[in-house]
Amino acid sequence: MSDAVKPDPSDPALVLEYDLDAPPAKVWRAVTIPALRERWLPDCDLAGAEPETSIPGEEVRYRLRDSEPPFRESHVIFRIEPNEDGGTRFRIIQQACAISVKLPQPANSNCCLMRAAA
Repeated sequence: MSDAVKPDPSDPALVLEYDLDAPPAKVWRAVTIPALRERWLPDCDLAGAEPETSIPGEEVRYRLRDSEPPFRESHVIFRIEPNEDGGTRFRIIQQACAISVKLPQPANSNCCLMRAAA
């Protein structure tokens, strides 16, 4: 996770849950292979095309960015697990990020320079 962008605990996550007829391996490919993911989640909606974290076959996490100002960011987690019918339980968890502004640090401290005695 970036130092500048962290989940905002005051903003509750949006959780969507679906039961799909497809097996978990097929759903996993759809959320992790860029050419397949691009069909339903284009790179232009992502802050970075690579996942932030991944637990193979179970969970992958991306960072999304709005395409219009103020360009808010959120984390989206896709969780995949087998369901009782032989298909997949697919959870989408999205949480907005709080943007903390980091002020630039001065190149010097504007105080006297101290040198070690030789």
